[in-house]
Amino acid sequence: MRAAKTTVRPGGQGGRTDKLTLAEELRLQLADEIVRGALAPGAALDETDIARRFNVSRTPVREALRQLSASGLIEARAHRGAVVAQPSIERLGGMFEAMAELEALCAGLAAERMTPVERHRLEAIHEELRVLSHAGNPDRFNAVNERFHAFIYAGSQNGHIAEITLATRKRVQPFRRAQFRNLGRLAQSHAEHDRVVVAILRGDRTGAAGAMRAHIERVHGEYEIYAVSV
Repeated sequence: MRAAKTTVRPGGQGGRTDKLTLAEELRLQLADEIVRGALAPGAALDETDIARRFNVSRTPVREALRQLSASGLIEARAHRGAVVAQPSIERLGGMFEAMAELEALCAGLAAERMTPVERHRLEAIHEELRVLSHAGNPDRFNAVNERFHAFIYAGSQNGHIAEITLATRKRVQPFRRAQFRNLGRLAQSHAEHDRVVVAILRGDRTGAAGAMRAHIERVHGEYEIYAVSV
């Protein structure tokens, strides 16, 4: 495993480019394996074994497992290590419901509060996703998609709401990421984004909130389609 790789992480009004930490990279890789079924429910996750497999120390492994536990993907058991879990349908549905409402709130506020410069930057990210939707690279699309959503959170001009939304997104991130493997999903996602962007550019708070809510509800549905296929 590489020590780090460059990705775009949310920060400030326009986002900033940081390094993806080793723990975050481990979390993403392990989350993918769990969501794909490569790591089955009940499978033990031994810190030493994982550290050896990825050629890292146990410190980032421990942090990655902590983050996975927060997402509900694993269960940490006192004195017995961690095992792969699968969130119940009810728990996952609740997380997506909260995500939809929080993102709808951010989009609505962004429609009212984004500056002209920020709206122009949002259009640029949206165009980048359009190009990627034709390239068929779900990992790259996902990375820019994270930036797209984070930019809208920041555009709400409410740091507290943006922080809560980012924290919730982190919990459902593995499930959101998995849906991009569905056939045709990249183009569909971009089309859903387009409705959000158009409403924000028009200053239509109600339209932006409704479009974003519908988008996240579709993301949840697409994950469920993916889940039964693996």
